[in-house]
Amino acid sequence: MSRRATIHDVAAAAGVSVATVSKAVNGRYGVASTTVTRVLDAVAELGYESSLVASSMRSRRTGVIGVLVSDFEPFSAEVLKGVGAALRDHRYDLLAYSGSRDRDPAGWERRSLSRLSGTLIDAAIMVTPTIVGVPTDIPIVAVDPHAGRVGIPSVESDSLAGAFEATSYLIELGHRRIGFLAGRPELRSSELREAGYRRALSQAGIAFDPRLVAVGMYDPDTVRSVSRPLLQQADRPTAVFAANDRSALGLIEVATDLGLDVPGDLSVVGFDDIPEAFLSARPLSTVRQPMMRLGAEAARLVVALLGGTTPEVTQLILPTRLITRSTTAPPRR
Repeated sequence: MSRRATIHDVAAAAGVSVATVSKAVNGRYGVASTTVTRVLDAVAELGYESSLVASSMRSRRTGVIGVLVSDFEPFSAEVLKGVGAALRDHRYDLLAYSGSRDRDPAGWERRSLSRLSGTLIDAAIMVTPTIVGVPTDIPIVAVDPHAGRVGIPSVESDSLAGAFEATSYLIELGHRRIGFLAGRPELRSSELREAGYRRALSQAGIAFDPRLVAVGMYDPDTVRSVSRPLLQQADRPTAVFAANDRSALGLIEVATDLGLDVPGDLSVVGFDDIPEAFLSARPLSTVRQPMMRLGAEAARLVVALLGGTTPEVTQLILPTRLITRSTTAPPRR
């Protein structure tokens, strides 16, 4: 079986650099028309036309929508399911892509889009992006967008209302020292969940105590690191609202290691309602957000944009619902 032609083969056959081939196939400025023709001829001769890159060269479309994530974790996996379900009746294929965050954790979107847009994907859905101000010629939709101004279509859950409901529920149970385990500060949802937590405390006449707030960054190792001192305080919280379920489950592991009973000594509420929340040995009380619907709505927005239609509503906020299970109870003290 003959080897498939690569971009290096095309560059050698056309007598140009790989960078020039890349510019030619992306239709970027700075390449003479005669050079573009020579590159296209080399593509045809080498049989490179079977690739997505060559397809995009001919029609400017690949028929692929990319879902860009910082990590394949439970939330992004559920969003992906929703995107896939929404695209079943359309002609588009789905590409899930996670770029390395080692070099620049706050700029993975820029690298990913520069690699994929125009050659491999026609549009992108970015899940929990740290930034969205990335120059690109393809339609982009953000799911759970960053904390700054969002200038692109976005889909998110009502984090403010969900957090308010979760904290209010703990207050109704009788808790007064209620902690908050925060997520990634660059996400708008993280800001809104803390705002909902604070609003519930304020409306109940409970003073905000910064000693009861820890930032877990939605990272399991960080969650374990910050949860221990939070729970070892002399006047520790009797309940904690965590900004996502993974953080809540990590907090419960630390509480168990410290000999605290959940929910007897410590009530815990999460946010998301990922499968692990109800499949764990102690099912987690949580705020359910419609993760698959987030993906489905993002897919519908992208398909509309690809079809040349501008949706009437481009900033969607979906409702949440409190689900009470086995990790919450009235305080013992």
